[in-house]
Amino acid sequence: MADAGLFIGWGQVVRGREDRALDVFNETIELYSQMQSDGRIESFEVCLLQPHGGELGGFELLRGSEDQIDAVRRSDDFERVLTKASLVVDDLGVVGAAIGEGLARSMAVYQEEIAVVA
Repeated sequence: MADAGLFIGWGQVVRGREDRALDVFNETIELYSQMQSDGRIESFEVCLLQPHGGELGGFELLRGSEDQIDAVRRSDDFERVLTKASLVVDDLGVVGAAIGEGLARSMAVYQEEIAVVA
C-alpha cells in the first residue's frame, strides 16, 4: 500500500504555448501510465481545477512506497518531463506528500514535537 506521494502542481499555461502544453500534458500522462504498468509507482491521479482566481490550475498526485517515490524523483524521464512542463506552465511545483501509513508516521512526529513545545 502506498505510504508516500508526490504532488505536482501547476498554474496557468504560458500564453502562446497552449499547443505545446497539451503535448507535454499528454506525454506526462503516458509516462505515469507506463510507470504504473512497470510497477515504478502504485497509482496516480490527475486533477484539473475550475477557474477560481488562485494560482493553482491543476495537479497530479503520484502514489507509491517511499522508495518508489524517491526513485521517481531521481529518474531521468521524470526530470525531463518536468523540464518540458516548466517551459509551458507557470508556477510548477513538486512536493513530497505523506499518505496512508506515511501520514500516521508524520502525525506521530508532529504530536511528539507538540509535547516538547507545550
